[in-house]
Amino acid sequence: MSEPTTDRGFETRAVHAGQAFDPTTGAVIPPVHFSTTYAQDGIGGLREGYEYGRSGNPTRTALETQLAALEGGAHALSFASGLAAEDALLRAVLKPGDEVLLGSDVYGGTYRLIARVLGGWGIGVRVVDMSDLDRVRAALEERPARIVWVETPSNPLLRITDIAGLARLGHDAGSLVVVDNTFASPALQQPLALGADVVVHSTTKYLGGHSDVVGGALVLNDDALFEQAKFLQFAVGAVSGPLDAWLTTRGIKTLALRMQRHGENAQAVAEFLEGHGAVARVYYPGLVSHPGHELAAAQMSGFGGIVSVALADSAAARRFAESTRLFQLAESLGGVESLMNYPDEMTHASVRGTELAVPPEVVRLSVGIESVADLIADLDEALAGL
Repeated sequence: MSEPTTDRGFETRAVHAGQAFDPTTGAVIPPVHFSTTYAQDGIGGLREGYEYGRSGNPTRTALETQLAALEGGAHALSFASGLAAEDALLRAVLKPGDEVLLGSDVYGGTYRLIARVLGGWGIGVRVVDMSDLDRVRAALEERPARIVWVETPSNPLLRITDIAGLARLGHDAGSLVVVDNTFASPALQQPLALGADVVVHSTTKYLGGHSDVVGGALVLNDDALFEQAKFLQFAVGAVSGPLDAWLTTRGIKTLALRMQRHGENAQAVAEFLEGHGAVARVYYPGLVSHPGHELAAAQMSGFGGIVSVALADSAAARRFAESTRLFQLAESLGGVESLMNYPDEMTHASVRGTELAVPPEVVRLSVGIESVADLIADLDEALAGL
């Protein structure tokens, strides 16, 4: 059976891209290749290009094929973590003196990598609210940026940015436009089709989907940039291991189904929270009250599984975060189980005191695929105790 082409449906690509059956045994599920090295047919006579586990692995290749198919990209690279993927991209593009124009609501680790790690090598970072394109335009007119980097929906305040509009602004200014698509996943949003140059993922989240594997990915169309990033993947070595790649591939096969359930549950949870007297504000693009609702409906096929809420104050937020039972207090998001996170002291502690600081009264919920009635009852009980 030949590889499915890009005109197949998303669900078909998720199941079949890079997943041809084993030609020797006929096994429907491709084997996991644990070998660190590969026999050569004479010096330099590589079989299918494989020589050493860091430079290439068939299981990792299968995942990269799958990732490219899902995002509609020509190339994909799989890494040991989302930050490893980001680091490789930033190294491939930037040189001392360059700047990154970064969204004002992003994962704290991204800011930490640019400001505190690469900053020591002469890389600058400026922060702007990417959901306001006039501010982006003004920032680019003030001073060029080599990279324009956005999360949409953003982490954790779920701001929505017009990807097509941002891409036009960035390209007019000579910038590379990078979209972190982790929150939406390719099941709900296709940034490359909207004009972005590179898509970044923490595959740890919705792509893997089961909180059992850490990974990251880049997806892009530019051949030259792909070769630069691929060289760094090999030379620096932060590659995904074969079992990690296989677990991510397995998770991806149910991505469409999971994202549908995540979204349905999150919508119901958001509507419940919006009507609760103990909640000051709900951040969820599926709500009509969300300022980015119409834009999200236009550029996404669903609103995702993340809901953030503001309580009366930081003390109430902390009590709420520590009071749920089904929603487990833990880092990360995107797994089948529901998680509760207090960004100010957990995922975003590294940006406290900066322009990206998360309000201390905000709690982030990763809504899982459990019975939604049970999830709402859990939240209701926790709120009643405030």
